[in-house]
Amino acid sequence: MTQHSDTSFPTPAPMEQLLDILCPWHLVIDAEGTILRTGASVAKLNENRPLVGMPLLDFLELRRPKTLQGMQGLLAQSGRKLHFVMRAAPQTEVKGVIVPLPDGAIEGVQNGSVLNLSFGISVVEAVRDYALTGADFAVTDLTVEMLFLVEAKSAVTEELRHLNQRLQGQRVKAEQEAVTDTLTGLGNRRALDNALGRLCETNTGLSLMHMDLDHFKSVNDTFGHAAGDAVLQHVAERLQKVTRSGDTVVRHGGDEFILILPGLTDITLVRALCNRLISEIEMPVPFSDQRLHVSASIGVSITSDATKTRLDDMMEEADTALYAVKEQGRQGFRIYHPDMGRLDGRDTAA
Repeated sequence: MTQHSDTSFPTPAPMEQLLDILCPWHLVIDAEGTILRTGASVAKLNENRPLVGMPLLDFLELRRPKTLQGMQGLLAQSGRKLHFVMRAAPQTEVKGVIVPLPDGAIEGVQNGSVLNLSFGISVVEAVRDYALTGADFAVTDLTVEMLFLVEAKSAVTEELRHLNQRLQGQRVKAEQEAVTDTLTGLGNRRALDNALGRLCETNTGLSLMHMDLDHFKSVNDTFGHAAGDAVLQHVAERLQKVTRSGDTVVRHGGDEFILILPGLTDITLVRALCNRLISEIEMPVPFSDQRLHVSASIGVSITSDATKTRLDDMMEEADTALYAVKEQGRQGFRIYHPDMGRLDGRDTAA
């Protein structure tokens, strides 16, 4: 006995259901332009006022073609792309196509038409402004995939922004570490070169001090390197306490420090600062159950115009002045002048 396959088909869906599934952004209008029915998604565009019963042109303003007049002109554009803007804020732009609806296709609708809408390139703003989701679009609408790509791009962009911030932070940190002495937190020789380079481009007067700790080797030899590190850190704190925010304080290596003091050219003020530096550094440093003692010798070079002075020469002058202090017994300062036979400062025997 021959068996026949079942060739029956599902009962066709009503036109309203077809429109809701395939065209969630549709409007059904009559010949006078009154909105008779809307897709569920369209209602989100005008939640403050029901669209059913509203004249279409109270909801949408026709922008193109500009020559059309009234509903009769609009209905005559069957199958052609139309450009609208919503009258209510935020006045979103929409595209549309209108086609006549067969009589009887929707119960009670005669001489009706279907206007199907789309956001085009305005869809991203529309999703934001009207809180739309993928469920508001037909399942075959490429808009859903485009929204996914936009969301993915936004996520990637945000992650790249965070990554860039982290990299920027790491770069700044690395740059800071590159010019910082790890033990004391003061600048290192690179920081000194940077500061001198900037000053070479100005006509600012400045003082350059080369400071050396007295008796530091004795502290290291007697109490160990940990004690020596404590002394260096203590000296760094006192140097930062005495100097100004615009000054540059550098650990030049070992127990040597360089101070760059822009604008400080008055001899009286330079002497006062040197005396204060020496007094601060002579204060005992607590370490374990010991009190460690060091003092300071300082050589100073002064210029009234950094652009007219080779800063290498200033370093050499400060070294010469420092050597003169050492020769006189340490624990004092000298300000460089061509004839270093005259003591200019404090000459306290070590």
